[in-house]
Amino acid sequence: MKELIELVDKKLDEYMPICYPEDIFKAMKYTLMLPGKRLRPVMCIETARILGCDIEKVLPSACALEMLHVQSLIHDDLPCMDNDDFRRGKPSNHKVFGEANAVLAGDALLTFAPQLIIEKSKGLSAEQIVRIIHEYTKFAGAYGLIAGQVVDIESEGGKLVKSPEETLDFIHLNKTAVLFRLAVRVGAIAAGAEEEVIEEFDNFAKKFGLAFQIYDDIMDEISSFEEMGKTVGKDKNSGKLTYVSLYGLDEAENKFKTLIKECYGIIEKYHSKIFEEILNKLEDRIKKN
Repeated sequence: MKELIELVDKKLDEYMPICYPEDIFKAMKYTLMLPGKRLRPVMCIETARILGCDIEKVLPSACALEMLHVQSLIHDDLPCMDNDDFRRGKPSNHKVFGEANAVLAGDALLTFAPQLIIEKSKGLSAEQIVRIIHEYTKFAGAYGLIAGQVVDIESEGGKLVKSPEETLDFIHLNKTAVLFRLAVRVGAIAAGAEEEVIEEFDNFAKKFGLAFQIYDDIMDEISSFEEMGKTVGKDKNSGKLTYVSLYGLDEAENKFKTLIKECYGIIEKYHSKIFEEILNKLEDRIKKN
């Protein structure tokens, strides 16, 4: 996994130039190159690899997914959203470059990513590229990531159209799981996988995404700034709807363990050390705390 992270970091640095007007490119690159787990591009690459695809074919798409993820982080940290001053242990984008440039940096990454897929993908058919772009725009937009963010904001203000349980599932599936789903779907599409295989990986990513968000909810309750690289306790203080606030810490941990076990059950036949490492690390962090 370390090798894949290093490969993604190298490619992100290569793909992201600094040119005129420098302020916007520096703002884009600042958050993009902060040290991170790179889970989404790694899961995209690993899905493609275990399904028989040369990883060079999927690298531009994998890096584009990290750009989309970083865009969501930049906007999520804005004062009008979660209002967080830190990301990955460093000052948030708007604290370094100002609010206006942070908004524009997020917008620029959102559009730079599909441009990268179109211009840099080698060995993928036109049909594959069109489908990947379609998946990207669908999952990144009002049917996916943005929908999750909107309902997350609404729930914080107590505006619940659905039950708390339905609302929480919608937020988790669309704000968090959606990019993991996009990652494995893109990897499978690049590998030319059959639809049933794409849906199998999609199901894995849904469960993983829910587990990951529950993990994040738990860690916000019990962890520290040093471990998380961002302000902890904000969800509780702002009255945000989370697994911990709705079900309690013990039930959240039980749900997390169940989902991780189900993830193992889906992925074990592929004998992927990368996916096993990702699942193991999440489990270990919960146990440690």
